[in-house]
Amino acid sequence: MAAIARDDITGLILAGGRATRMGGVDKGLQNHLGMPLALHALLRLQPQVGEAMIVANRNLGAYEAMGVPVWPDALPDYPGPLAGLLTGLEHCQTPYLVSVPCDTPDFPTDLVARLAQALTDANARVAIAATREDGVLRAQPVFCLLEASLLEDLSAYLDAGERKIDRWTARHACTTVEFDDARAFFNANTPDELQRLQRDRHAR
Repeated sequence: MAAIARDDITGLILAGGRATRMGGVDKGLQNHLGMPLALHALLRLQPQVGEAMIVANRNLGAYEAMGVPVWPDALPDYPGPLAGLLTGLEHCQTPYLVSVPCDTPDFPTDLVARLAQALTDANARVAIAATREDGVLRAQPVFCLLEASLLEDLSAYLDAGERKIDRWTARHACTTVEFDDARAFFNANTPDELQRLQRDRHAR
């Protein structure tokens, strides 16, 4: 396979979750160092991709103000990240889609390039980031690059009532990419974790 051009990849910010551990607030709009979390993620992702979009289920106007297309989940009741991926694939105009969550503002600036290289090298259809914690390699499945042609398969998987992202990716030729800095993938699921993220940024 030839190398994947940046313009052939659409970036997707996943901001459609219920955020129960954050107290039910709209997590992507929580203030982080003067900007909404989702805007940090968007600004970090945009230089790595051709186009970008956001999946959100609340406060759509606030997300639209970030300057990229915003789409709500096609499936009701906050069914999880795979539903966000499905929505992204439905609106993706490029051969590849890469997703990142809205609550991880410090993900690597070479995330997409490394996932794309791994996808090419392994002749895979899905590439997922991974980090090593306590000596164990752990996948970060919401940081994934995949072929847009997987839309129909993902739609059928969700129609069957399935929701597990790792079970779905395991159905396809999938490769993982180990990133050395696990802190880059630290996500703010709770108010305390958001404060920790801000402390760590100031400490760097």
